[in-house]
Amino acid sequence: MRNFFRILRFGAPYRHHAFLNAFFNLLATVFHLASLLLFIPFLRLLLGQVQPVHERPAELWTREGLEGTFNWFLTQQIEERGQMGALLVISLGVVVLFLFKNVFRYMAVVAICNFRNYIVRDIRSRIYDKLLELPLRYHTSERKGDLLSLITNDMQVVEYSVMYYIEMIFREPIAVLLFLGTMLTLSPQLTVISLLLLPVSGLLIARISKSLKRKSARVQEKSADLLARVEETLSGIRVVKAFNGEADMKRRFERENEMLTRGSIAMLNRQDIASPLSETMGAAVMAAIAYIGGSFVLGATPTLTGDSFLGFIIIFSQLLAPIKGFSQGWSGITRGGASGQRIFDLLAVENTVKEKPDAKPITGFSDRIEYRDVSFAYENAPKSATAEGRTAPSTPLRAGVLQNIDLTVAKGKSIALVGTSGGGKTTLANLLPRFFDVTGGALLIDGHDIRDLRINDLRALMGIVTQDSILFNDTVASNIAFGAPGTSMADIERAARIANAHDFITKLENGYQTNIGDGGNRLSGGQKQRLSIARAVLKNPPILILDEATSALDTESERLVQGALIKMMEGRTSVVIAHRLSTIQHCDEICVMQQGRIIERGTHSELYAAGGQYRKLCDMQAFG
Repeated sequence: MRNFFRILRFGAPYRHHAFLNAFFNLLATVFHLASLLLFIPFLRLLLGQVQPVHERPAELWTREGLEGTFNWFLTQQIEERGQMGALLVISLGVVVLFLFKNVFRYMAVVAICNFRNYIVRDIRSRIYDKLLELPLRYHTSERKGDLLSLITNDMQVVEYSVMYYIEMIFREPIAVLLFLGTMLTLSPQLTVISLLLLPVSGLLIARISKSLKRKSARVQEKSADLLARVEETLSGIRVVKAFNGEADMKRRFERENEMLTRGSIAMLNRQDIASPLSETMGAAVMAAIAYIGGSFVLGATPTLTGDSFLGFIIIFSQLLAPIKGFSQGWSGITRGGASGQRIFDLLAVENTVKEKPDAKPITGFSDRIEYRDVSFAYENAPKSATAEGRTAPSTPLRAGVLQNIDLTVAKGKSIALVGTSGGGKTTLANLLPRFFDVTGGALLIDGHDIRDLRINDLRALMGIVTQDSILFNDTVASNIAFGAPGTSMADIERAARIANAHDFITKLENGYQTNIGDGGNRLSGGQKQRLSIARAVLKNPPILILDEATSALDTESERLVQGALIKMMEGRTSVVIAHRLSTIQHCDEICVMQQGRIIERGTHSELYAAGGQYRKLCDMQAFG
């Protein structure tokens, strides 16, 4: 229930919709109750028990006053129209009361619909904003399938299991109180007996709801596993087909699918039994009330009239519906509690890369980049939240990635980072835009510790081109102008020309307005990479980070991309990571990294002549 109230906090800006819903539900219940009460005089009229009242009571807002006033009105109708005419008036009155009841019910539904959907919209936005806010370290330690499940499956459970029943939690108690109040006026003794019998069914429903929460938690976990398996298959479909792995992937999927199916069946069986069980218990309670109430009417000293008893039974039968609705709403909210917990666990994850409240602005780069005794180690990875709110640590990442790095890059100079895989090259570059924060030492730009600068200003100084060309399902022009809305086509074309991309773009079906598909899959590797370079060129950054920008390309594409990179690097400070040493020989300084340390540095000719690790790397590539 705690998660339910946490969800309701999102509704604070829309509370007027909730108030309107409560108000209209109150009016609808009043008119519903009034229509039921009309059956008492209706029965009296049929049974010939109407006592003529020829004088209107002075007091109106009491039970006797209301009943006397209605009997006075009914007496007049019988005298003027006869019994059949009076019966017609009562019947029309019931129709009018039900009409008003349903008009106000519709208005209540409209109000709660707005309230419910605005809350769901805001929670979705918060989840997406959180996914954007969280650092790369979190995304590298969590499965994409789990995160996708949060914003799809779990959000759907919250929407339909919690938000759908939100009205029942507030509407049904109003109906219950009004019905009970009316029953007390008809027969206090019988009402007390009813209240003693009803909790029996409530206890059974509570036990089912508790079990339902556990089953729902397991189902959401299995649903996330299944979604992760599908995402993994789609991402690696080329490898799956190349290695004839369809049968293996199908076997894994079938296992996850079977576990999800079994869990869903168990959960739904528990959920579906709540309604018939509560209905059966309600019928048993109704039978008991009918028997006990009958003794009040037929006893030696009757304490209840027959028409009042029948009216009591009618109202009590209507009391069971809101109680049943409340129990269903409670079960739905309980089932959605597990998904709500997973969502709130994500929203509670702390962003380890924080901007200081008094962070300084930076508008340009004028002097140097300095790594001053920098060390970096991955601490324990962020904890993955389970559906029941417990936390389980993810697999720890490597510790001690960088150790005591001292490196200075002057403005306008280019520096290359080379070495075997796992040496810390990419990590060293990723510290510069604060994808991670150093765990020792300091990283400075123009003498300012980057942790003291505004993150957006810092990243605005940098253009990044990686080995994997990250493009979006949009047009060529939109991909080049990503992050720079309002850019003119002239600037986009200029950037494309510098990146050697203009020629192939103009040959596309719709030129710069051609949609390149999911991840740019309608383009070749070289074309995608040149679009990535054009995007970086358009940004016109003073600092470039090139991470294996040509390693996945064929010879012709590499030549075009390398030419584009050389043009882009002119006059800019560049940090270049490369395995193909032929592509970085023009750099002002080359640093050879091994196990998180810089073991050699110098120009290509100096390092080659020294005969160290760099020479070995060159000879290995030349031999290959």
